[in-house]
Amino acid sequence: MKKVALVMGSKSDLSIAAKSKDILEAFGIEVDLRVISAHRTPYEAVEYARDVYKNGIEVIIAAAGKAAHLAGVLAGVTHLPVIGIPIKSSFCDGLDSLLSVVQMPKGVPVACVAVDGAENAAYLAIQILSLKYEDLMQKFIEHKEYMKIDVAKQDMEVRE
Repeated sequence: MKKVALVMGSKSDLSIAAKSKDILEAFGIEVDLRVISAHRTPYEAVEYARDVYKNGIEVIIAAAGKAAHLAGVLAGVTHLPVIGIPIKSSFCDGLDSLLSVVQMPKGVPVACVAVDGAENAAYLAIQILSLKYEDLMQKFIEHKEYMKIDVAKQDMEVRE
């Protein structure tokens, strides 16, 4: 069973994180959806990330805003790939979140998508998992073909 952890720093991040969840589930991937704060529940964050692979999780997506340290904290204690989604906050239009996610020290990588880029976080998780799961690779190839056809259709509509 393919499983991805989707961890949010706060329930207020759910409107963005749900976009990842929907895509992952559409691809047949089970999602462990959690709210764990890097700052308010740091011990729980460390405990979760340290042992999450034992529950079949293969990729972690972490969505957080403001001082968005969640992805980095999780990456610091796991060997699994971590994808960070910086959430747009009321301050700095999300730049603060982006820099918190992307500026990681050597040896503690976090893949970072765009501010509020939950869809691409899901697609990146799918690409990572597709290295192991041939059926997922095929679904992703088909999805990319669908996107290509959709763009051609849009082009035709605009040109008419």
